[in-house]
Amino acid sequence: MGGKPDIIKAIVLIFAIGLVITGFTSIHASEDKGARAANLVGSVQVVSQPLNR
Repeated sequence: MGGKPDIIKAIVLIFAIGLVITGFTSIHASEDKGARAANLVGSVQVVSQPLNR
């Protein structure tokens, strides 16, 4: 029974590390999303221009 607090601490530590990784991934994805939206707007403007032939 003496090992159970250590197991609980390990599980909490793994959970906390997972939250930190998820947070960094979310921040990185939100930064990429803004850049991707700007690129999409630029490409839509290029496509919407009529072709001069």
